[in-house]
Amino acid sequence: MKKSFTLMEMLIVIGIIAILVALGASSYSTAQKKARDAKRKSDLKTIQNSFEQYYSICNFSYPSAIPAAGAKLTATVADCSSLTANVDLLTMPADPLGGNYQCVGTCDTAEYSICPKDISAGTYLETEDCNSTNKSCCITSQQ
Repeated sequence: MKKSFTLMEMLIVIGIIAILVALGASSYSTAQKKARDAKRKSDLKTIQNSFEQYYSICNFSYPSAIPAAGAKLTATVADCSSLTANVDLLTMPADPLGGNYQCVGTCDTAEYSICPKDISAGTYLETEDCNSTNKSCCITSQQ
């Protein structure tokens, strides 16, 4: 008699492998979403630090507009009388899924509120409860 696996044993092993692959794929997807959210939070903190630095060197006013992704936030001699030369403060980062960070509400020389782009149906982050009502993931002017 030959020794071999039965059809039932083969189907059970294939089923177990399929379940493990499905679990691995779903946890990988969640890890990617969390990584993108961490990048968004880090980008927003960097933007806030740059805007506050701009505020302190430019006659106590914020930039009048948010630069597009890839553009530089520059403190110019024309806007900031305390400077003798233009200073690049930040190259504006892009959202991990592409696009720009957005101004929500008022964004002018007196105040700002910046959030990640709206991912879907009023949600700013992919893994946390942060939406147009609860803007805990957004940054605002500190002055």
